[in-house]
Amino acid sequence: MSEPMLAVNNLLKHYAGAERNVFDGISFDVPKGKVLVIIGPSGSGKSTLLRCVAGLEPIQGGTIALNGQVIDRGEPGNEKSGRAKRSSQLRTKIGMVFQSYDLFPNRTVLGNITMAPIMVQKRPKQDVEREAMELLERVGLADRAQAKPHELSGGQRQRVAICRALIEHPELMLMDEVTAALDPEMVHEVLDVVLELADAGQTMLIVTHEMQFARAIADKIIMIDSGGIVETSDDPEAFFAHPTTQRAQEFLRTFEFSRHRRTEKDGAGAQTA
Repeated sequence: MSEPMLAVNNLLKHYAGAERNVFDGISFDVPKGKVLVIIGPSGSGKSTLLRCVAGLEPIQGGTIALNGQVIDRGEPGNEKSGRAKRSSQLRTKIGMVFQSYDLFPNRTVLGNITMAPIMVQKRPKQDVEREAMELLERVGLADRAQAKPHELSGGQRQRVAICRALIEHPELMLMDEVTAALDPEMVHEVLDVVLELADAGQTMLIVTHEMQFARAIADKIIMIDSGGIVETSDDPEAFFAHPTTQRAQEFLRTFEFSRHRRTEKDGAGAQTA
């Protein structure tokens, strides 16, 4: 069996002054070219987990390894983020797309995408701009290269954020609730791009509350809650149809209830009309 691209082993995460751990020794891995989707209730630590993998949050125990190389090792009382300990070369192996886009408002779309490769990776400007335009073409935004972020829709801004991560050629892509702030039409714009990346073999670790999206894109599903992994499945269809744990069953039923409520409201509206 080949070595996983990402391996998280016995991860411990604790905030000073908190009564309990955010994570109490969780372990999982992501094979190369596969998509692992993490789901769970609000407050379960999904986004914190991604930030730990990205090196943006310190860990107090366990290890995080990329392609067999340990890139973060937790220690009790550690308050130094993993990113601070990683080389610039190692940092670019993991790309992250945030829910809030985090684009620089005073830079153009092209400037947002090309800044890190030019300034940090020291790549030739002409080559970087050419690749950026190819990425924008790929996501349908080539005609918006000179626009500023405030001139874009939410879906467009999120697609720019994805391009900004991709241009650094990450081996692993992290996506944190990339559709959370978008209306349904914009959600499809972004999900189409993410599905295309999955089809192209991009290794991804995704946090989402969109269960239909999770079902469509995941090679593997993990549900977390109360500091640990509730259920893991290498068969997403089986997981969504017949989750094995009571907690997962309860969690997924909340989405069925929401869907039924929307259907009832739509039907009532049609009768009133």
